[in-house]
Amino acid sequence: MRTLLVAACLVTVAAPAFADETEGHVLAFDRKDHVLVMADMTVWTLPSDLMVPADLGAGDRVHIVYTSDGDNGWKSIDALHRLAVALPPGTDGGS
Repeated sequence: MRTLLVAACLVTVAAPAFADETEGHVLAFDRKDHVLVMADMTVWTLPSDLMVPADLGAGDRVHIVYTSDGDNGWKSIDALHRLAVALPPGTDGGS
């Protein structure tokens, strides 16, 4: 019983970081500095080794998976996936 209690306490203490996710439209992406600005004005500094689509640009819809650091914001960005490509200017996207 004591071993089970100790194990439960260790799991609780060892898991302060939680994986989370968000998605939205890209407003701008600076490839040199690895800075992604979303349409809602959130700014994400991407790690230099993160796989980012070569032609990622304004208007694209992306999904970001990151590890939360509780009240301290985010700890790391784990993945970025493009969900949709923006239509070229002047294109009618009607159905």
